[in-house]
Amino acid sequence: MTQKSRRLPFGRAANADPAVEEAEAAAWALPRRRAVLRRLGPIWRLMLVLPWTLLCAIPQLLVLALPGKPTALVTRLYWRGLCAILGLRLRLIGAPAHTTADGRPVVYVSNHSSWLDILALGAQLDAAFIAKEEVAGWPLIGWIARLGRTVYVRRARTSTVRERDEMRTRLAAGDSLILFPEGTTSDGARVLPFRSAFLSIAELPVGPGGLPPIVQPVSLVYDRLAGLPVGRAARPIFAWYGDMEIAPHYWQLAQHGGMRASLLLHPPLDPRDFPNRKALTQAVWQASADGAALLRQNRPAPSPAKQPAEAASAAALA
Repeated sequence: MTQKSRRLPFGRAANADPAVEEAEAAAWALPRRRAVLRRLGPIWRLMLVLPWTLLCAIPQLLVLALPGKPTALVTRLYWRGLCAILGLRLRLIGAPAHTTADGRPVVYVSNHSSWLDILALGAQLDAAFIAKEEVAGWPLIGWIARLGRTVYVRRARTSTVRERDEMRTRLAAGDSLILFPEGTTSDGARVLPFRSAFLSIAELPVGPGGLPPIVQPVSLVYDRLAGLPVGRAARPIFAWYGDMEIAPHYWQLAQHGGMRASLLLHPPLDPRDFPNRKALTQAVWQASADGAALLRQNRPAPSPAKQPAEAASAAALA
């Protein structure tokens, strides 16, 4: 009969095989190491963000006075680097309109659920953001936004004369702009109604012959976490809304990996095809909301590049 091993203090058997015990200890230590590395994730990611920001700030400052492509390309490279540091992969469906054949600039109009939207959109679109004026006073982020030539507007109204003149100047110079017409961030489970006042930018005569800019709706959804589809329970990891503080939200988010954001670019819309600004706003919201609903379902999304807006929405819901 095999003699049972006698247990020693701390749970070790008297006749235990040292090799087996070492293997068991290593197996138990692996999850602990992963947990420690996960908690350290926000720290080492932040340690990479600061030098990357300073590195990109040098060429950005050199080209800041130049309109159009040079500044946009440096800014886009910067946002892509931040996405890589945070472990955020991007999937682009459709194609950016850029400028049209007749030389009209583009206003990209997107839903908004997180500060991550800036990184995801900035990494894929050669455009500057339109942001609320409070962003200018945020530590580090306000400085980064200024380097990206962000246009600031007030919450209380669409813009002052100075702000409208700045947007007109930027568009007329060939710069495209990115707009969040919800006016705030959502919980990621829906797209809030778009405010028509924000779309007043689509009425500015900035193209050849005094034509307005082209408007391209965008749907943005975070649909992968740890490489798996994101459900309703996991959306708060990405969504930043209400009274959330950015530091605790970043700390929670940066502990995760395998993240992905999907951007669906809808067919561009010509403001001249709509009877008024409210009709244009409703069409843009419908396209963005329908596309976001499709992406949240983790269903294959058809490329809308050559489809009219109505057909694209129908295909998204099919």
